[in-house]
Parts: sequence; C-alpha cells; structure tokens
Amino acid sequence: MRPSVLATRATFPDIAARLRAHFDVEDNPADTVWTPAELIRRLQGKQGVMSTGSERIDAALLDACPQLKAVCNVGVGYNNVDVAACTARGVLVTNTPDVLTETTADFGFALMMATARRITESERFLRHGEWTKTGIYDMFVGGDVHGATLGILGMGRIGRAVARRGAMGFGMRVIYHNRSQLAAEAEAECGARYVDKATLLKEADHLVLVLPYSPQSHHAIGAAELAQMKPTATLTNIARGGIVDDAALAQALRAGTIAAAGLDVFEGEPALHPDLLAVPNIVLTPHIGSASVQTRRAMAALTIDNLIAALGFGPRAGKPPTPVNPEVLALAR
Repeated sequence: MRPSVLATRATFPDIAARLRAHFDVEDNPADTVWTPAELIRRLQGKQGVMSTGSERIDAALLDACPQLKAVCNVGVGYNNVDVAACTARGVLVTNTPDVLTETTADFGFALMMATARRITESERFLRHGEWTKTGIYDMFVGGDVHGATLGILGMGRIGRAVARRGAMGFGMRVIYHNRSQLAAEAEAECGARYVDKATLLKEADHLVLVLPYSPQSHHAIGAAELAQMKPTATLTNIARGGIVDDAALAQALRAGTIAAAGLDVFEGEPALHPDLLAVPNIVLTPHIGSASVQTRRAMAALTIDNLIAALGFGPRAGKPPTPVNPEVLALAR
C-alpha cells in the first residue's frame, strides 16, 4: 500500500502532480481553510502533510494523528508548527528557505519605498477625484530613500539582501541589529554596520523588520520602541505578524510619533486590527512578500522535494533538502 499524504491548500497542479507518482494524495483544490478539527479528520492515516501558515501543527494534532511522519511547510517561516512537539514524536519538519530570499527582499524594498513616498495615499487621493490643481508645494511630500539611513532589524538571508539593495542601489547608509553580529566579510558584502537596538531605532530613517517570530521577538516593536524613532521615520514589516504591536503602531501613526508604516504581515492575520484601517499614513498588503510566479513555484517544488525525500522516495530518499529538525533524521538511521 502506498503512503498517503495531505496537501492542505491549493498549489500549482503540474508541480503537485509529482506527489502522485509516490503517494495517495488528498488535496484541497477549493483552497478551503480547514478548522483544526477538520484538519485532524483529514490527516487520519496520512504519513505526510504539505502545510502552510494557515494550519497550526501542535501537540494535540500530533497526538491525534500518530501516523504522521513529516510536516513540510510551504514558506521559510514555520511558527505555525510546534517544532519541539514534532521532534519529541519523531516527526520531521521542513521549510523552504533560500528560494524566496531575493523576491522577498525586492518586495520589502518596494514596500518601504511606497511607504516613504506615500504612494498609496496619493493614489487614493487621485482615484477619489480630489486632485483638482497642480503645483502644490507640499502635496504628499515624503522622505527620500537615496542617501538615507536604512535600519534593518534581523540580518538573515533576507535582511542581507535588503541591505545590498540599499547600499549598492540607493547609496544608503545601512545599519543593523541582530542577535549576533555578522562576520566582517558578510558586513562588507552587504555594506552594513552593526549597532545596538537603541541606536538602530534612533538613527534609522527607514526601519525594515526581517527577524523571525518567536516568543522572544513578540512585540519587539511596541510603543516604547516607536517612541525612540524619528518622527520622520518609516517602519516596514515583511517578517511576521506579532513582531509589531499593531495597536501601538496605529496609535503612533495617528499621533505622528513616526511618519508612516508599510505592513505585509499582521497579528492574527488574515484579520487586521481595525485601527490600522483608520489611519491614512500606512501601506497594507496581504502577506504577498514572496508572491512572484517563479518564487511561489520554487517554494511549492521545494516543499514537494522535501515531502518525497522525507518519506523515503526519490533520489534524496531519507535526506530532504531543508530540514528544520534534522536530529529526527539522525534518530531514524
């Protein structure tokens, strides 16, 4: 009998077809977001799951689905998965790093620029028929990007890619804060200088967040941190919801504590804090940082490579490309 796997959300049919060469596949062409109970029901008897950030994979689910051996998440982030609980039960977790780095950095830079130059504010103004005269000296004036100070909180692959764009493409002074300082060669390669968090907040003209979500990074940017930023500064979050206190950010935008913000991720998404919708000086996008055709196809393909290998098939059988908890593989040998 062939192993059974579950694909929790719709994906590219031609890529997903590769799963059927090895497994009995239950998929979700309607792209429904299942309740936790429905997800558990559908996982009965399944050895692997191709999951997304929409599904919470926790201890309770794992205990209800004892046949599950591999959780292959589409995305570099995996805060929807209790990795410790998976490891304790011998369940492998994988993600999709690297393939989305440059596309997400492109998007982060675009979102930061749209925020700095008030693109969406001015488009709404135009679409609503409010543009009735030209030559207004202060109409939607924003902040320059070229030559400004770019601050980056979190300096992994995406952070370094954002830094390169700022330093080399726009002549920006790049400063960053991270749990640990990069090696000198890596700093030189992306034109960035390490500073403490207080200095980052104080000096950045445009602060971009690219750190992973964890209990330690929850509300890493809240009211106290926003108060340390320049009133002319912008904040861009392409990392994860929960890193920013969205309620505090809305209040800071209303009060003029900072000039503007651009958010691609939110606490409790797809729900948004209603106060964010009530402030004009914000650019909002629905978690689309990696949303190019090429990158989303690469993410799906890597997830399927991981799932096939994790369950012992294909040229990399037993050696999936990007394990999150590789100690599970060592125990299985």
